[in-house]
Amino acid sequence: MNKPGVKEYREYCPPGVKPVIASGGSAWIGEVDETTVLKYPIAPDNTDVSWLEMERKLLEIVGHHEHIIVKGCTENGWLYLERATNGDLDDYYLRPAYPHPPPSLEQRIAWWCREIAEAFAWVHSGGVIHCDIQPRNILLDDGLRTKLADFQGKHVSENGTVLLDGWSSEPCRFYCPRRDPIDADVQTDLFALGYTIYFIHVGHAVFPDIADGEAGCFEKVEYTLATQRFPEDTHACSEITRKCWHKEYDSADDLLLDLEIVREGMFDADCD
Repeated sequence: MNKPGVKEYREYCPPGVKPVIASGGSAWIGEVDETTVLKYPIAPDNTDVSWLEMERKLLEIVGHHEHIIVKGCTENGWLYLERATNGDLDDYYLRPAYPHPPPSLEQRIAWWCREIAEAFAWVHSGGVIHCDIQPRNILLDDGLRTKLADFQGKHVSENGTVLLDGWSSEPCRFYCPRRDPIDADVQTDLFALGYTIYFIHVGHAVFPDIADGEAGCFEKVEYTLATQRFPEDTHACSEITRKCWHKEYDSADDLLLDLEIVREGMFDADCD
């Protein structure tokens, strides 16, 4: 998200909100207090806010979880969120606001990968597909614990019928190739989660040789994914990311079991 200008802030800042600290294509994020922010429309009196209503509905279905960012909503459906004082994973690795040590291997596996997988196991158990898993939607609180954000996905029934649809989709580097781009399910979420786990371990997105914005960027990434030319970098969770990309997990719970095996193998051995 980009920081808005002073004029825009003065025009759209609602009562009770202090500085606007971030913005996206449709929403401001304004400070309420040290622990809370408000997500509200850029032009609340003259815009379609169905996307915000959809996010509120999906979050109500998901319910409370310690690694999901929502705190509540206003009477008109704007969202109170936990304030992520350390930004998102993308900022933490690639655009740090201040110098910080690189995350330890234990922090990456036992904290971030496990916490994100736990959040997705919870989300999927309620029939919600996130549809936009990527480092920018994984936020970090003041203790560097993860918080999943930006719910514009789907709510599906047990037989796969789409009950609510926010029409969201992953950016190209996290997109699972499929015939219909809107045909998302648990495995397309896990595919993108595999790329997010890869990012956590190697510190950059997949295919760094294909620059964002270069001619044919999207087509190059799409072709690379469609031909299953997946990254071959070796890291602690290489087997887990491989299984995500080849759709070998049926659920985030299965991925969590493998994460625990990796954690026990690496850290319990150190204690012997």
